[in-house]
Amino acid sequence: MGYLVRLFFYGVLVRTVVLFVLGLNVRHRERLPTKGPAIIAANHNSHLDAMAMISLLPLRLLPRVRPVAAADYFLRHRLLAWFALHVVGIVPLNRARTDAREDLLAPIAAALGRGEILIFFPEGSRGEPEQLAEFKTGLARIAEHRPDVAVIPVFTHGLGKALPKGEWMIVPFFVDIFVGEPLKFDGDRGTYMQRYRDAMLALANEEKHSDWL
Repeated sequence: MGYLVRLFFYGVLVRTVVLFVLGLNVRHRERLPTKGPAIIAANHNSHLDAMAMISLLPLRLLPRVRPVAAADYFLRHRLLAWFALHVVGIVPLNRARTDAREDLLAPIAAALGRGEILIFFPEGSRGEPEQLAEFKTGLARIAEHRPDVAVIPVFTHGLGKALPKGEWMIVPFFVDIFVGEPLKFDGDRGTYMQRYRDAMLALANEEKHSDWL
């Protein structure tokens, strides 16, 4: 039952909103993963971000595609928790330890171990519309633990205007999505995060010079 609801949610509702109400321009779509485990690491400006990322992938991959989201935000109410877990399909992540021995990234490691494709936002929380915030080091820690898993940088432009933080009314706005080359871990967290930042800035610069606009 839960999967059928999820299939309807993403296959009908989300795709109608993302593809027809907003409209997507996607560059380098061929770089997106065709199987898991993999991580799509994107900038985060809107509640639509994860849905837009999932709409880029074929529906046959839906059972293995899951966005990583804050447990304290989505699991605070019973109905919201059910919707987040069974329909949106989140991997719930604690943002603060309840125990000194707790590995906050364990749910992500488990999901990758199951061969899933994760939607991950290295900025953590949603930032200001169309502005890159500081990237946290969790992405490098994940890559260090699973260097065999490709991390695909994705830069989006427009979702922060279509549904900015604090708003619930969607404004029709064309969305541009730029998919980067997969990144592999190179042995150093700091260097890896700089490579990721450089890749995102290059994609952002590509957006500024795009002939779509």
